[in-house]
Amino acid sequence: MNATRIGPSLLAADFARLAEDIGRVERGGADFLHLDVMDGHFVPNISFGLPVVAAVRQTTRLELNTHLMLQDPLPFIGPFKEAGADSLVVHVELESAQAVLGTIRQHGLQCGLAVNPKTPVSALYPYLDELDSVLVMSVEPGFGGQAFQPAALDKIRDLCAEIERRGLDIPVGIDGGVHPGNAAACRRAGAQCLVAGSAVFNSPDPARVIADLRG
Repeated sequence: MNATRIGPSLLAADFARLAEDIGRVERGGADFLHLDVMDGHFVPNISFGLPVVAAVRQTTRLELNTHLMLQDPLPFIGPFKEAGADSLVVHVELESAQAVLGTIRQHGLQCGLAVNPKTPVSALYPYLDELDSVLVMSVEPGFGGQAFQPAALDKIRDLCAEIERRGLDIPVGIDGGVHPGNAAACRRAGAQCLVAGSAVFNSPDPARVIADLRG
């Protein structure tokens, strides 16, 4: 089994010291950065957009896993690639999910699909054959610092079973309220990628937290 990959969520970083914070988690052993892009429509919050992604790209060599919580991500796929995103994650709840996934593929980017807590995990199944990753939300998307919802673990188990049944090799990630105290349960359920924001960026020792998350 491959080692668990850890992606600190940039939403929890100190934006007044962004380059410094990114450097801390990169030196601490992070495998990728998770960038939450929010439009205030698909989720009830606004975060950051293309200029920040482009600035981050100039700051780090880490993979930029860019999570588009946008009502209409289609026009932005090309611009996010130009800004430096390596992979784009969109939501299965979008009516345009099929078209968006196809466009991500056309731009040569890694393609991921996320599922919200209130959406059955089976909503992902029709798309599995065309995905590079899946992401189970363990909080309602839109704000950092929320409490972990344990029901996400059952979703991960079901999803991993379906992926195995089909003979596919798709890493399953979990995002929301992840910290060293619940990371082992996430890994046991089958999560291979852990997105953690506050636990990593708010720690004086990101390397220790990342090691604890990885297990």
